[in-house]
Amino acid sequence: MNIVLASASPRRSELLARAGIVFEVVPSDAHERSAFSGENSRAYALELARLKASAVALERPEATVLAADTVVSVDGIILGKPRDPKDALCMLSLLSGGDHTVLTAVACQNSSRTTDACVSARVFMRSFSTDEAAAYVATAEPMDKAGSYAVQGDGGALVERIVGCHLTVVGLPLCRVMEMLDRPGEPADQREWCPFCAGRTRSF
Repeated sequence: MNIVLASASPRRSELLARAGIVFEVVPSDAHERSAFSGENSRAYALELARLKASAVALERPEATVLAADTVVSVDGIILGKPRDPKDALCMLSLLSGGDHTVLTAVACQNSSRTTDACVSARVFMRSFSTDEAAAYVATAEPMDKAGSYAVQGDGGALVERIVGCHLTVVGLPLCRVMEMLDRPGEPADQREWCPFCAGRTRSF
């Protein structure tokens, strides 16, 4: 199977490679619209994942194209990537001391059909000061991350625990991906955790 990852994300490439999948990278240039106020976070993430997969599938119709999109939802507000450092600081202030949901949608498209799934995890953040958040923003790590933090990087120090799929928070739930690649066209099951993770709850 000729697999194409429609993402420039180093973390997604690393996860696929770790799972033993041979693939090539062709980043999608699809326009990612901002979420509407009150929009359903799951539907939004799935829409963007499908859009990315379709854009690359037009260039590579012979391949199986895999695309993903990750969003953060807190109190009904969808957080994408920050526009600038000030926006990143506002997002982190919103997340401090509370919990939020991270959703990663995955779309797998080949010449005959598209399958998709969306996996969620609940993330609990410790309370941290504005100065600590500002110091983290100054590292520039948050600037291309949904919700303005990277759990696999320095942002992991802000996280208290994760309930659900840890790899969903990183950006690619391998359980669903492996199902899609092994059984293209069949619906993924409804597990809310990933056997590639360290269990349903992970503390930091």
